[in-house]
Amino acid sequence: MNTPFPSIEQLRTQLTSREISAVELTEEYFHRIRSTSHQLNCFVSLHEDSALQAAREADSDIARGRDRPLTGIPIAHKDIFCIEGKKTTCCSRMLQSYVAPYSATIVENLENAGAICVGTTNMDEFAMGSSNETSANGPVRNPWNLQHVPGGSSGGSAAAVAARLVAACTGSDTGGSIRQPASFCGVTGFKPTYGRNSRYGMVAFASSLDHPGCLTNSVEDAGRMLSAMAGNDTKDSTSASQEPIGWSSSTRPRRLGYPTRLFADLPQSIARPLEEARHTLEAAGNTIVEIELPHFDVAVSAYYVIACAEASTNLARYDGIRYGHRSKFDGNVEDMYAQSRSEGFGMEVKRRILTGTYVLSVGHYDSYYMKAQKIRRLIRDDYLRAFHQTDVILSPSTPTTAFRLNAMDLDPTDMYKQDQFTVPVNMSGLPAMSVPCGFSDGLPVGLQMIAPHFRESELLELGIDYQNLTDWHQQQPCLPKT
Repeated sequence: MNTPFPSIEQLRTQLTSREISAVELTEEYFHRIRSTSHQLNCFVSLHEDSALQAAREADSDIARGRDRPLTGIPIAHKDIFCIEGKKTTCCSRMLQSYVAPYSATIVENLENAGAICVGTTNMDEFAMGSSNETSANGPVRNPWNLQHVPGGSSGGSAAAVAARLVAACTGSDTGGSIRQPASFCGVTGFKPTYGRNSRYGMVAFASSLDHPGCLTNSVEDAGRMLSAMAGNDTKDSTSASQEPIGWSSSTRPRRLGYPTRLFADLPQSIARPLEEARHTLEAAGNTIVEIELPHFDVAVSAYYVIACAEASTNLARYDGIRYGHRSKFDGNVEDMYAQSRSEGFGMEVKRRILTGTYVLSVGHYDSYYMKAQKIRRLIRDDYLRAFHQTDVILSPSTPTTAFRLNAMDLDPTDMYKQDQFTVPVNMSGLPAMSVPCGFSDGLPVGLQMIAPHFRESELLELGIDYQNLTDWHQQQPCLPKT
């Protein structure tokens, strides 16, 4: 490779010009992974044989002029997407032996676009967490500081992209699980509109909130990934039929919604880079419009009621009989169910299942679940009203930079507050992304951009404009040599 960490477009140019072969490129990425990923613990499995075979086929396609948008590009998948013939564990003991009999639609779409899967990345168990510390495979570490978390639940994907161990990764975002680790690791994290990407073959956490997306080194790379991933899917009843994702290279001024109250309580170390990003966008000709999001303060509470309720329902199938780990406990069937689930699930997953079961129970359903759904509608309406006067809304991605490992073990609600800027977007089904906008004490800071439903092009164009004016996305962590 002519440049140490080129973009997808630069890699495609080098591949099609035959400066490098897909096999050489794939081998180079495997070398990087073997050299550094043990420090980060960001990979769960490597698919070296199948990846090299796909690379040989990519070289053949390129030689025949049959290359596709991502031909020869090494990527990885979060361990929540089924890959036919490979283990899909969701980083849980419950699925430690599960081999997927089919591939997720997103996996197939990226494969059809020519991408090469090098392996699967670590994550919070069943995507439940904001630090990547709940994984049965141990925590992932942040490549900018190994004593800090990478964020979650797509922490393995974010760390792998930040460390340039792959060109791009898939991720899933139920309450911020793409954007929060993207912010913590200094990469671009893109969550499209609910329904834009198929959820078929993505293991469910909370079905009405789960959004498949991607993590990349730049907004333009995110656009290329999303263009390949997206599309209507008859196997997913919530999949939307929309025009393909596209974007223009021309710049144009936009009205940017700025909810001042969301920025007011941030630590100055976080607020300063975000304010500089605002000034950069304003100086480029964009207009800042002050907006209000009146129900923002209740979003986290309502989100965790809904998400836990759906998790309780979705994870009921993992009982040791139909799916998942079966205990060797010698007793009656009911006790075997209980023991299998006790052994198979980690503490955070158990906490959310129990919470969800409680809010769905007789006597509590109306008081919790139905009330949370009403709040969800109010939050969505707040955004829709704001979009009457704005094109894109700006927001912090996270309330802090990446915190130290084990820093939030004592009180899980402290961890839940990490999602305060991201969960309202999932509850509204809107597209959003986090882009790096600076550093605080050596750790990345992310700016969140939110657009109306199915207006991913607005985010891509504004994000590319911003990254043409800044170089935060080009900064690279320096891992200690071992």
